[in-house]
Amino acid sequence: QVQLVESGGGLVQPGGSLRLSCAASGTTFSTSVMRWYRQAPGKEREWVASITSSSRTTTYTDSVKGRFTISRDNAKNTVTLQMNNLQPEDTAVYFCNAWPAGLWGQGTQVTVSL
Repeated sequence: QVQLVESGGGLVQPGGSLRLSCAASGTTFSTSVMRWYRQAPGKEREWVASITSSSRTTTYTDSVKGRFTISRDNAKNTVTLQMNNLQPEDTAVYFCNAWPAGLWGQGTQVTVSL
């Protein structure tokens, strides 16, 4: 089993940056595909980015390509999401997810506003 705890959210102005982290406990992190999702108020949760267990492959939803970067450190059991050039439409609660275990963290709030 893997337990996930996100951190790093906050309030930032448009064009700013934030770095989200997800700390995982458990023995299966290094074999898990890790994903970031987000859920904006009144909207369904949407997938943002994924990274394979070896970091060989990363994928992103179109709206964040070129602005967000997902990475992981299997030695530290962490996955990060570097978010640059943030825009108001990026405002959401961000969640990390481990697949195939299907586990979720509690989420961290990101607010992009003047």
